[in-house]
Order: sequence, then C-alpha cells, then structure tokens
Amino acid sequence: MKLAVQVKLEPTPAQAAALEATLRACNEAATWVSGVAFEQDVKRNFALRELTYGEAKERWRLGAQAAQHVIKKTCDAYATLKANLKAGNLGRPGSKRYRQAAGKPIVFRRESAQPYDDRMLSWQSGDRRVSIWTVAGRLKDVAFTADERQLATLVLYRRGESDLVCRDGMWFLLATCEVPEAELNTDPVDFLGIDLGIVNIATTSDGEIMAGRALNRIRVRERGLRTKLQRKNTPSARRRLKKRRRKEARRARGINHKIAKHVVAEAERTSRGIALEDLGGIRARVRLRKPQRATLHSWSFHQLGQFIAYKARRAGVAVVHVDPAYTSRTCAECGHVDKASRVSQARFECRSCGFVDHADRNGSRNIRARARELWRRGAESTAPALPPQRRGGAGRKRSITASDARCASPAI
Repeated sequence: MKLAVQVKLEPTPAQAAALEATLRACNEAATWVSGVAFEQDVKRNFALRELTYGEAKERWRLGAQAAQHVIKKTCDAYATLKANLKAGNLGRPGSKRYRQAAGKPIVFRRESAQPYDDRMLSWQSGDRRVSIWTVAGRLKDVAFTADERQLATLVLYRRGESDLVCRDGMWFLLATCEVPEAELNTDPVDFLGIDLGIVNIATTSDGEIMAGRALNRIRVRERGLRTKLQRKNTPSARRRLKKRRRKEARRARGINHKIAKHVVAEAERTSRGIALEDLGGIRARVRLRKPQRATLHSWSFHQLGQFIAYKARRAGVAVVHVDPAYTSRTCAECGHVDKASRVSQARFECRSCGFVDHADRNGSRNIRARARELWRRGAESTAPALPPQRRGGAGRKRSITASDARCASPAI
C-alpha cells in the first residue's frame, strides 16, 4: 500500500530562496499551461506536452523533468476537477458554483506542491541530506529531519515521486512509500462496531467512548479568537492569525490518528474486523441552524474513517462500511425502531422492551450487527487502497441532525 512519509527540510536562507523561486516558477508555468489546456480543450498529457513543453521550459528556465511534471500536474488537476464535477461535489450542472468551477482555467497558487522524481531528487538518508533540483541549480546538501520510524520507512520502502511543499515558511518533502500489507484476516471472529459522532468522536460496541468535548471546546475558543482578531485587523492581529493557522486542524488530525491507532490495535488483538458507517454526503443532507453549522462542518469523520481504513489494511484487519440509516433509533436488543427511543444525545430507552443504554453504544452495536450480516452474505473488506473521492448521499444518519449538534454547541 502507498503511504506518504513527511520529512522537514532545514535549508539555509540561500537554499530556501532557491526553493521558493523554484516553486514560484513551476506554479506560474503550470497556470500558463492550464490556460492553454483550457483554451485549446486539450487535457491529456502527451497532447498537451506537444503544445506547451518547449515554451514552458524556456520561459521559466525549467529542467526537462520539471517541465514534464508541470504539464502532468496540470492534467491531473483537470482530471480531479472532472471527477468532482461528475460526482456532484461542486454543485448541480448549471448551478453558479458548477459554472464557476468549470467555466475558467485552473489557477495554481504560488506555494502549490511540486512533484519530484529520482532524476530531480536524490536522498542520502544516512546523512539526512537531499540533493534537489532548483531553477538556481542543484542544491546538493540540504538537511532534513524526521522521526526515527519515518526514517526507517523511508529507507526501506520509498518508491516513486516526492512532493516539495511549503507551509508557513517551513519546507517539507512528502515521499511516496510502498509499504507491505499484512495478510487480510478473512475469517474474523466478530466485528468491532464504531459509532462516529460530534460529542463523542467514536464509540465502540465494547462500550468504550472516545469523547470529543475537549476538542469541541478548543474549536469554539479558536473560532471566537479568530473572529476577534479578524475584526480588529491590525498588523499585530494579522500576525497572530497567521501564527495560529492550521493549529486546530493539526490538533484534530493528531486526535484522529490516536483514535484510529487504538481502534485498529484492539481489533487486531481480538481477531475482529471493524464496522464503520458510510456517512458520505451527510453534510449535504443535514439542515441545521446557523450557530450549529460550523460545528458540523468541522466534524472530521471522513478523515478518521480514512485513518482507520489505511491502518487496518496495514494490519490485515477487515473493514466493512454499513448503511447508517436508523442505527440510532433501533434497539440493539429487540430490533424495535422508534424515534422516541432516542431520549437525548446520550440516552437510549427502547419503547418496546424497555432496554436502556448509552445511545452511541446502542448505535455501535447495531452497526456491528449489520456488519456481521453483510460479512455472512459474502461482503468483502471495504478498506480502500487509496483515499476515496467524497461520495454523494448514502444512508441517512438521523441522530446527527438535532441531539448531537445541540450537545456540541457552544453552550456546553
């Protein structure tokens, strides 16, 4: 399976200036190539190369490999745009958003990532140095740092391209690694059901609750601070805003990694598979009041699902995605379905048999039962080889619309 290992570059000021000039030149060239592709309606790699290769190489002083990667990057961007338009991720055909996306050429930001292959980039992992091509010549002694485990993965499994990325003045290389997968457990003894939510990020069918209240409080505080700084709009406020960029996203990403690691380790230890809900399109279906929308849209369930999926593939654990419809209204003991049984965000009381349980644990048990049935019918593991495109609506998860959102509001 493919994984991206991130290493941080530690260039000198002169090296950083050369890297910055390289990214700027490559992305300006990519924007020009994109304009040609749009005007000529040529978005295939080899055909577009015939139209743009020579001028892009000469005008922006690009090397042969860099010019080819610029053209390929442009074609890949148009392929992604086409897929998103087809999937409805950019609105319905004819809508304003759809027309804005499809009616003009793609523009690349100055700091957009640039792919490098082994002709443009060589690694000396033992010395923690790289030799990298730039428009100012080849930089042969650029230092980098990485975690010991990442470095070991890099040495053993690096294959293919690496992306040069600049974030907030810091430089990174994202190296593609082909990591071997463990043999898939095709005969799990049971499934570990996972109910995903906003108040409780993940609840397992074993009864373990991984609460998200602390993360939600931090998000509310960060959102309020951003609003105050944006209103103030002084140089000092802008500096503070820039410093806090992506801090919330990094924190949420770290929490999701820890949850995914714990869930997969527990499933592997007990020889079980993992059952997840297919929540694709949930944001498009849910209707909430304005104060609750930011909370819903900051809910990173898709990222957590991806992390669980790729860690499960690496560990050989089967993953099954089930229809989430009515999992929060169905009694895990008797199967009775009733909206009134969901008394609150945290409490489930069956109106038929009187069974009482934590609402999220009850939902996770229903998810586990559906995964068992799917597996019995011959379903296969749905852990994707690559991160999937965001899909349009699957089943409906009713419990998110009101109780979860209210309990995750700033009043908590």
